[in-house]
Amino acid sequence: MRLLSRSLIIAALVALLSGCGYNAIQQKDEAVKAGWSEVLNQYQRRYDLIPNLVNTVKGYAQHEQQVLTQVTEARSRVGQIQVNAEDANSLQQFQQAQGELGSALQRLLVVSENYPQLKADQSFRDLQAQLEGTENRITVARGRYIQAVQDYNTYIRQFPQLITAKITGAKEKPNFSVANEAEVSRAPTVDFGSPQPQQAPAPGN
Repeated sequence: MRLLSRSLIIAALVALLSGCGYNAIQQKDEAVKAGWSEVLNQYQRRYDLIPNLVNTVKGYAQHEQQVLTQVTEARSRVGQIQVNAEDANSLQQFQQAQGELGSALQRLLVVSENYPQLKADQSFRDLQAQLEGTENRITVARGRYIQAVQDYNTYIRQFPQLITAKITGAKEKPNFSVANEAEVSRAPTVDFGSPQPQQAPAPGN
């Protein structure tokens, strides 16, 4: 009799949780995890491109040792981070390190403008195109992850899901901070092949 009573209670709890958003919480949690995996995948893609890019630039621009060192050191710091997306401080450190690496890469590509032979090198051009594509993928992946976390956090704070969230221990997840929301939908420009606009001649010339 007791076994039957326990079974009925468990069945009632399962039905109650299912009706209060339990299944949806699990689905949204999985969406966040999948989004995070894609973010890491694209950042890893950029990470793997950097050694070849640095070596190619070094072959033509040995005098730019400071910039090359900055990129290498920034990459090393990224590689040392063991990020936990569930921890706000860990996520912030990860974001800061990736931002520093992105800035260092931008400086490296700007320096390449001073070396026509480097810009004409096919290997460099291929790496540049791959990096541009990767930056686009990072931007898209980050944007989707931000939206997935926002969707999850909003859902578990609503009634009656908040009751289910408290019972099951589901908590709000930290998210990427976005200083400028427009940047989420726009990738950094890494195309340095466009000609510079010419200034209009001064009056009287």
